[in-house]
Amino acid sequence: MTYRKTMLSASIVAALMFTGAAFAHDSQPANQPAPQDTTQQTTTAQQKAKKAKAEQKAQRLATVQVVGIRASEQESLNVKRQANAHIDVVTAENIGKLPAENVADAIGQLPGVNLSTGSLEEGGFDSPDRVALRGTSPSLTQTLIDGHAVASADWFVLDQGSTMGRSVSYSLLPAGIVSQVKVYKTSEAKLVPGGSAGSVDIITRRPLSFTKPLTFDASVGGVYSTSASKTAPQLSALFNWKNSSNTFGVLVQAFSQDRYLSRQAQELPSGFEQILPTDPVVQTDPNLSGVYIPVLLGSTLFTQKRERKGGLVRAEWQASDNLLLNFTGFYSKLTANNYNINYMLWGTHFAHTQAPEPGYTISNGVLSNATYAGVPGTAYTVQDMIARDSSAQTDFYTLDADWNVTDSLFAKFQAGTTQGKGITGKQYIAEVLNNIGGGASWTTHGISSPVDWSAGGLNTPQSWQWSGTWGDQLVEALDRENWFKADFTQYLDSNVLTSINYGVRYSDHMREVRSPEGASPGNLPQVLMTTPTTTYPSGFASDVGGTWPRNVWYFTRAGLVNAVDSTATWLYNNNGPTGRHNYGAEYKVHEGNASAYGQLNFQGDNWSGNFGVRYVDIRQSIRNYQAVQVASDPAQVTSLFGRWNRLHHTNKISRLLPSFNFKFDLSQDLLWRFAASQTMTLPDYSALGAAVWGSDISHKGGGGNPDLKPIISTNFDTDLEWYFMPRGLLSFGVYSMDLKNYVSFGTHNAVMFSETDHQLETYEVSTPVNSHAHVQGYTISYQQPIGHYFGVDANYTYADGHSAPAGIFNPDGSPDTDMIGTSKNTWNAGVFFENSKFNARVDYNYRSNFLIGLNAAAPDYQSNFGVLSASIGYTPTSWLSFSLVGQNLNNPLYKYNQSGFIPRAFYSNGRQYYFKVNFKF
Repeated sequence: MTYRKTMLSASIVAALMFTGAAFAHDSQPANQPAPQDTTQQTTTAQQKAKKAKAEQKAQRLATVQVVGIRASEQESLNVKRQANAHIDVVTAENIGKLPAENVADAIGQLPGVNLSTGSLEEGGFDSPDRVALRGTSPSLTQTLIDGHAVASADWFVLDQGSTMGRSVSYSLLPAGIVSQVKVYKTSEAKLVPGGSAGSVDIITRRPLSFTKPLTFDASVGGVYSTSASKTAPQLSALFNWKNSSNTFGVLVQAFSQDRYLSRQAQELPSGFEQILPTDPVVQTDPNLSGVYIPVLLGSTLFTQKRERKGGLVRAEWQASDNLLLNFTGFYSKLTANNYNINYMLWGTHFAHTQAPEPGYTISNGVLSNATYAGVPGTAYTVQDMIARDSSAQTDFYTLDADWNVTDSLFAKFQAGTTQGKGITGKQYIAEVLNNIGGGASWTTHGISSPVDWSAGGLNTPQSWQWSGTWGDQLVEALDRENWFKADFTQYLDSNVLTSINYGVRYSDHMREVRSPEGASPGNLPQVLMTTPTTTYPSGFASDVGGTWPRNVWYFTRAGLVNAVDSTATWLYNNNGPTGRHNYGAEYKVHEGNASAYGQLNFQGDNWSGNFGVRYVDIRQSIRNYQAVQVASDPAQVTSLFGRWNRLHHTNKISRLLPSFNFKFDLSQDLLWRFAASQTMTLPDYSALGAAVWGSDISHKGGGGNPDLKPIISTNFDTDLEWYFMPRGLLSFGVYSMDLKNYVSFGTHNAVMFSETDHQLETYEVSTPVNSHAHVQGYTISYQQPIGHYFGVDANYTYADGHSAPAGIFNPDGSPDTDMIGTSKNTWNAGVFFENSKFNARVDYNYRSNFLIGLNAAAPDYQSNFGVLSASIGYTPTSWLSFSLVGQNLNNPLYKYNQSGFIPRAFYSNGRQYYFKVNFKF
């Protein structure tokens, strides 16, 4: 059996301890509005170029005269107001004083931003990991750093292989590297393409932007988890030096951040399945035909220690008055070893053959209340214990040259490389049977409450029976991109057409999953008989509710690891009929992406905008494996997991992507925006390359489709913004996205090799198909200071998204047309206080239910949830400050369901408290 579990963000906050109050005094966000975005009109191309050049230099030399939340809010509004595209901005000072544990937390305060705390496979954790815009999936939002791509990596084994999207995991990106975050909700031709819904650009700090020649900041702190009842250290430091002439500078940042997690839950890993008319139990009771029963009902404990280490190095050299050179290097590694224990009532192990006792109830086609008498020799529960050695890492290295070629021509060149790697090196797995002959019972309560269940008979460390061990022993997911781009700005001697942007970009991207190693099990059961055991913590899952087993024993992680290591034979790249190379889990997607663009920038006395076109030309090469179904057919590769042939697919994609942005000042404080564009996103890597897989329990599964076409979105956006006072904004916007070739899912039957029965069997599998979707909605945003020390902000986003039916059906037979990621209602509200010594803020974020993905050919949803967070800071001197951040103060219960009426999971992660001390010299 393969079950999912994982967790998400590590504590990024500590890396920004020195970025909040401390850094705001010493640095100015390096990326102010680009020269072509300015609203002040000039008369000649030479004047425009000189003005742009002066602005570029000023953004490195400027100092912050007013610091704190109020100044940062004003700065964010200034950048938003001046931009021709529709963007929202968060600065480092914002992040430092928000109750934000990572960058995703911080931008989650912005209108139209949706956060998710985990994928369908890993389940909900205590902090956000993925960012999406305007009711779409995270894969349709592009994340950049300093305007370039960053390779992504995940630590959870299923995210590493079977569910790889194009979104970026924020768990590897400390907030301490941030100068500013820009969220683009409309497109421009000059922006790197890839986000149909929009882009998030994380802008890092620049050495020459610091005021003093020498700056050193350090923070020491810790994070306490109420669920894990443990505290872990959080350390970070920054050193910046620049020469007296402000022509050369070096910035070095380092971080080492640990934290403990304990997620306590009830899980139904495979949902519910129907009793078939041909099942033996129907012969004894015809009323049970077609009734849904739980596959597994689990009492689940997930524990983990996350250790994130890395740093950033950046050097700037003003080689001449007209040439600025820059090198940036970044590395982050998250070690995320974890242990997942799931003690489960195994409904399908007995309910297809054994009839419940009289008095059972059926509600909406579900066997909602049932009691089963004990049958000798029948195991009513099964327990999985899975320890994984997991990690994820990412890095990037860039070389930049900003060159004022002439008085009217500016050029920017960039070459870079980025690589991400997610590895599950070993999986230590034991599966045992319990409650032999003891009977069982359950009572369901819909999707809002856990299932009450119990099992009779013995469940002790001495009563178990061996079931088996399973799982890939090595999974490697590699993500790599090399790129070069050249961008030019030609300033024009015209009162209307102010400048032209044009340029080219080429990238070579590779995403690959490998599973070359397996373990040949030894006499594990005998060793486990003497392996140490322990039990779930006191008060386990008390916040989840319901009545189900909580006093559960399990092998200690160290004991299980030692038992497996001492008995298994570890095989590397072992091929042939007796090998354990899992070819069916491997695939590779290679993409060469060339593009060129041109963009016209224009302005008048009270209006400005741009129009541009980007041409993209992409070559895709996809390699995966297809199972050979008949033993007599030739196979290119074989192993104990089956027989396969290699498949190769190629796709050619060419497209013109137009964009138009227009801004009109209706009055001094009131402006109107309109934007129209076409944007493109390539299908997820796993949607293209993943081999077809199936669960031996439910006989359902999924797979990839290399013939998928890219998603083309036609977008319209209009926004009215009223800057009614300093730091005050009231805005209302409407948006629409029509997505051609939207990736939905269809189902069909496939014949595959069963690892359990060691024969070919039929599975119902879901595979991605191109469809059509549309999402539209509106956003209201409000921000206002109250007096000199207080302020409030709030926003609300409505999204209505639907896709054309593509073959996925709810249990009642109706087609499922929801879009992945579409929450109809999202809102945020915050209030803050700040004076020269103290600052405090409270935030509440809410998101209504949404389709999170497809699980074994059935749609899965996450129910609505809200998160309460708060922060408080004290700055007694210019060189010392203290802060306390509380996350998930309301201890939200993350609920998942299938098709809106079948419960899937209930997760509790507890509360987290971050305390930190910041020193600045």
